Amino acid sequence: MLPLIKDTFRTLRISTEILLTKNQGHGLELAAQADFSAYDGIIAAGGDGTLYEVINGYYKNRSVQRIPVGVLPTGTGNAFAKELDLLKNDWEKAIRIIAAGKTKKVDVGQFTSNGEKHYFVNILGFGFVGDVNKTAQRFKWLGDFAYTIGVLYQILFLKTFKLSIKMDDISIERENIFVEISNTRYTGTTFLMAPEADVADGLLNITLLNKINRREILKIFPTIFDGSHINQKQVETFTAKQIRVETQPVKVLTPDGELFGSTPIEVSCLKQDMEFFWPSAP
Repeated sequence: MLPLIKDTFRTLRISTEILLTKNQGHGLELAAQADFSAYDGIIAAGGDGTLYEVINGYYKNRSVQRIPVGVLPTGTGNAFAKELDLLKNDWEKAIRIIAAGKTKKVDVGQFTSNGEKHYFVNILGFGFVGDVNKTAQRFKWLGDFAYTIGVLYQILFLKTFKLSIKMDDISIERENIFVEISNTRYTGTTFLMAPEADVADGLLNITLLNKINRREILKIFPTIFDGSHINQKQVETFTAKQIRVETQPVKVLTPDGELFGSTPIEVSCLKQDMEFFWPSAP
């Protein structure tokens, strides 16, 4: 796709400097080291994991000037791109959004794990969803279907864990299956995890799946594609600006589809803290 992408930018008279990532984490380094004063924007071409690296590199960047972020959805999971009405490989439509120059300020999630701060713009999950993501990594060549395979495989090993979570002024304890803290509506592109989420309202949407057996989770699973899972009795939803989580045992995190960090964590919503190239209102 790269030659076509270059030609499209050239046709629209947009000069670009294209940097190719060589390994995991390289996108973070490139974004952190860039001189923002030399550019009108920085674009993440890939999936949610690539965007995650660019966002975290952006916050490490010492440039005084702040520039908008663009998205070209060419990866396995492109959940954030759906907020821009972009589907996988809608790169030409994405370029035209960037060329139009319209922007929107969106919320950013900040989380602290093992004493270090990190950022996400899509979701932060753990528990069953983390196990699903770990399995899906082995089937990334199947695209979105990799996440469905992950769900079906991990159901065989379904276990609860002890969860203590404080959301603003609410504190609860549960026998839990998974927690998803969402800034966007979708995860893994096709799962409508938080149908009521708004990327610019200053709130994070929390979805809990509590104790459930294998038969019940198989019954609920199809409802996640249309968001009706939030009406199931085993599912609880909340919104909050500040969140603190403890689990027993420790759980691996999946920020924006990556596998990174572990509980306990503190999470906060940075309201409209980053500017994105955004389609104009119809």
